Amino acid sequence: MGHRSLLLLLLAFLSPGAASPVSPSLRATSSLPWSTSFRARPTITLKYSIRYIQQKVDHFGFNINRTFKQRYLIADNYWKEDGGSILFYTGNEGDIIWFCNNTGFMWDIAEEMKAMLVFAEHRYYGESLPFGADSFSDSRHLNFLTTEQALADFAKLIKYLKRTIPGARNQPVIALGGSYGGMLAAWFRMKYPHLVVGALASSAPIWQFNDLVPCDIFMKIVTTDFSKSGPNCSESIRRSWDAINRLAKKGPGLRWLSEALHLCTPLTKSQDVQHLKNWISETWVNLAMVDYPYESNFLQPLPAWPVKVVCQYLKYFNVPDTVMLQNIFQALNVYYNYSGQLKCLNVSETATSSLGVLGWSYQACTEMVMPTCSDGVDDMFEPHSWNMKEYSDDCFKQWGVRPRPSWIPTMYGGKNISSHTNIIFSNGDLDPWSGGGVTKDITDTLLAIVIPNGAHHLDLRASNALDPVSVQLTRSLEVKYMKQWISDFYVRLKKMN
Repeated sequence: MGHRSLLLLLLAFLSPGAASPVSPSLRATSSLPWSTSFRARPTITLKYSIRYIQQKVDHFGFNINRTFKQRYLIADNYWKEDGGSILFYTGNEGDIIWFCNNTGFMWDIAEEMKAMLVFAEHRYYGESLPFGADSFSDSRHLNFLTTEQALADFAKLIKYLKRTIPGARNQPVIALGGSYGGMLAAWFRMKYPHLVVGALASSAPIWQFNDLVPCDIFMKIVTTDFSKSGPNCSESIRRSWDAINRLAKKGPGLRWLSEALHLCTPLTKSQDVQHLKNWISETWVNLAMVDYPYESNFLQPLPAWPVKVVCQYLKYFNVPDTVMLQNIFQALNVYYNYSGQLKCLNVSETATSSLGVLGWSYQACTEMVMPTCSDGVDDMFEPHSWNMKEYSDDCFKQWGVRPRPSWIPTMYGGKNISSHTNIIFSNGDLDPWSGGGVTKDITDTLLAIVIPNGAHHLDLRASNALDPVSVQLTRSLEVKYMKQWISDFYVRLKKMN
């Protein structure tokens, strides 16, 4: 039985009644996590030490000897030398302390797993800057921002920890990550299977490349989330684009839009209108990603089930354009001003500054080319085709580089990954990135878990009393498999000795 079917069967028994905005094609995966499997835990102060390791700027060449300080965090409160483990978070596109504070799953299971927790910061993010303040100055300095270099950093760090921490040498390591970090966790297990016994890759769209999945799948999932969350919700959004266009063409239209949407920076020219629509689109996408069942503060402070709250303002689509846009403002206000403290909305920001927008923009222009498109019929967005030439030209204009859209599938195997083992791919069915994820078992050890009513890496968030049963069951399965990997490791170790 597949794990999706298993979860649905268990649900039947256990559940009563059963930055500056970038173009959609350059969207960051806005990763990351929290939590475990069983019961909600009280809020606790996370105790960890901050450490640094000298890393080579270039692991694969021999004529550059420059090094930089990579930051990492360690928490060993529950770690046991006898039968313990190391849970290694593969940092993604942002500050590692922010990810650490938002990854409650690892903290929740640390005692049960007798685990040392390690959170490794990704090069070019947070404080781990290979060229300091000049790291983003030009493509020459950014040339070492690749997934391969980042994985090599993680590999060197694990070897260093095992060599320098007494008792760690013969302990199993499991890689964990969410979103881009989940992709890295999976790829780390594929490329360095001798260093990690397995990987938990949550919301990891490892197939969102080339033509491995349709480019429109992402926007379709966003639209489905809004369609299910309120009557006429997605249709109202679909019709809002033309309403914006019509209002913008009127004499005082730009001023009226600026005032109606309470924008911090008024719209002054026609080009501003497309920027506005990109910002609004990004907002709907982010809401779908963080549609959590409780109040959260991941990308923005939000209410429980925020898409349902937003859709309360979008029930009516046969209304005048001015009324439509006033309703759109109320919906946007849920995402940007749930706290009620803002006096205006900033169209240059859609998420926390803890995410590294510059670094991700460069990665999206080199290796991480993840096509998205929309048609305005099967989704609620304006029609937007995937145009590789246009995309490449934009990248060259911004960074002076041309993307290599086929490199990631070439490097990591695309859909031909059945020779690998011990990877869990978990995806929430509300998460638009699930369209590029692994949602069916590939082998007995490459496992897929689909989480009904789960948003972006919900399983990695801290356990909460309002968690759906589906994510509680998912975390239980994840712990079960990880314990098995650890047990198998110690059996092999005993035989070797």
